[in-house]
This record gives sequence, structure tokens and C-alpha cells, in this order.
Amino acid sequence: MITQFSQFAAANCSHFFGLPTWYEYLPGSCSSPAITSINDLWLVVAAFVEILLRIAGLAAVVFVIFGGFQYLTSQAEPDAVSKARQTIINALVGLAIAIMAAVLVNFIAGSIS
Repeated sequence: MITQFSQFAAANCSHFFGLPTWYEYLPGSCSSPAITSINDLWLVVAAFVEILLRIAGLAAVVFVIFGGFQYLTSQAEPDAVSKARQTIINALVGLAIAIMAAVLVNFIAGSIS
């Protein structure tokens, strides 16, 4: 049973909460990541940026939920409704920016490696 799990872990290169690892784009990522050139250093930086962008995306989703909660509890007060609506709009704009930036980082890091 333990050997099956270790084989699965080695083959899967699992991520923590869907976040990439710092050695995501390095050659030989799962088995033995090694930084051998300056390009490899940029790949590690790209992985860190992607981690931060994914965390920003998660924060934006939390703010959309928070804005929805504000909207539900506003009791039809115009100021509270507009504040909740603005929170949701800002969170969705932030989410769109984070998604586009993460895709861009993924594309650039994939073309470097």
C-alpha cells in the first residue's frame, strides 16, 4: 500500500490547494528540480508570480461572496446596495485581471522552458 502511494505521488506531482509548486516549470520538475542557468531562475520567479496571482484570484472570489452577502443584508437601502454592487464589480474586475495575468505568465513560462 505504501509503495502504491509513493508511486502515485511521484507520478502525480500533486499541488497544494491547486497552487503550483515553485519548481513547476523547471526541467525534471517532479523527480529532481535543479536550477542550472539564469533561465531556470526566471522560471522559478514565474512560478512564484503564478502562485501569487492564483491567491489573488481566490481573494477576488472571497470578495464576490462578501459583496453578495452585503447585497443580501442591505435591506434595500440605496447606499448599502450601491456599496455591495461596487464591491462585487471591483472583485470581478480583479478576478478577470488575475486570470488573464496567470494565463500570460503560464504562456511566457511555457515558452521559456
